Amino acid sequence: MQGHLQQQFLDVSLETMNISTTGWIFGTYGFFLYFCGAQIGPIFDAHDIKLLVVAGSIGIVASTICLSLSTDIYPFDSVNTPSEWLTCPPDFYHFLQYQPSATGFDRRRSLATGICLTSGGLGGIFFALIILYAAPSIGFPGAMRIIGLISAVSGALACLLLKKRLPHNKAKGGAIDLKALGDLKFTVVTLAVFILELSLIIPYTYISSDGIAQGMSSQSAYMLNAVLNVAAIPGRALPGYFADRFGVFNVMIITTLASTVFILGLWLPIGDGNEAAIAVFAALFGFWSGAAIALVPVCTGRVCETEDYRKRQGTSFFIASFGNLIGAPIAGAILQRGGGDYRGLIVLVGVTHGIATGVFVWARKLVMVYRPGSEGQLPWEK
Repeated sequence: MQGHLQQQFLDVSLETMNISTTGWIFGTYGFFLYFCGAQIGPIFDAHDIKLLVVAGSIGIVASTICLSLSTDIYPFDSVNTPSEWLTCPPDFYHFLQYQPSATGFDRRRSLATGICLTSGGLGGIFFALIILYAAPSIGFPGAMRIIGLISAVSGALACLLLKKRLPHNKAKGGAIDLKALGDLKFTVVTLAVFILELSLIIPYTYISSDGIAQGMSSQSAYMLNAVLNVAAIPGRALPGYFADRFGVFNVMIITTLASTVFILGLWLPIGDGNEAAIAVFAALFGFWSGAAIALVPVCTGRVCETEDYRKRQGTSFFIASFGNLIGAPIAGAILQRGGGDYRGLIVLVGVTHGIATGVFVWARKLVMVYRPGSEGQLPWEK
């Protein structure tokens, strides 16, 4: 939904602002999503899960309603960041997406995590379509209030259905442990995640505005984000199955490498008016980026003990949040400096994806062992 909101801000709500300035809205949103999410682990350990769900549901509905009332950059930025920092609505949900698989599955954890994360793709489809089709008739504020109502109903259902499997534990301590960076394997994985998060936020934020710059109609350009999210659903679910069979780092390397190829080999050369090519790219990138998003927490789990998972995940999220913070604004600044030419932005995304691939290869080598009885065969990570 980020691309829809970005273009909506540029076209209607914040039409006097340049694209670099509005990029900070999504950069700070992504930052607090991960930064605050890292603090949720101790609350999850010490209290009932419904505490997080109720607080998150109230906060996300309130922030959506406030967003519908905003008309300037500072209220938009305030709604999307400090209010979420204080109430942490999406942060609660973001963290809770991983918990059913992290605490309830010893086998097929990658597949379980991917299935849990398909919710983000579904929400991205439905909410994007609401903005696309409802905003022209009832206005952007009305569309956001519909999204707020859906969020309220979804939150109520979550309160009824979710149940914590593990007993409360108030003695586990904080969620961030910077001493964990002394472990080279964990540090390398965290570096790869940081670079990947810096890169991933950019296409989701700017692909709709790129479509308009390529000559697409506003409606067609807005649909690109829906295509991204449709493709992300199988992208988040299916690679988990293969990660359980062939190793999560092996599959992660393939996903980031495939994304790099499609960014530089398909998105970069697209000419003006080639709507089919940019739609194909949106589908391909949506699938492979969805796979990367789903496999990130599993990669973290491969370089730590189970009892340290939440703390290591929180530390990794904390560091990755700074990648989210700077990714979209840097891309916006490059776009503005290039006079609206998206090639510099696309090169940034492709190069950072390529670097992330290389760092994941390094991480794989650090954790690589041989399966019993596999002498002379391919190596696999733990």
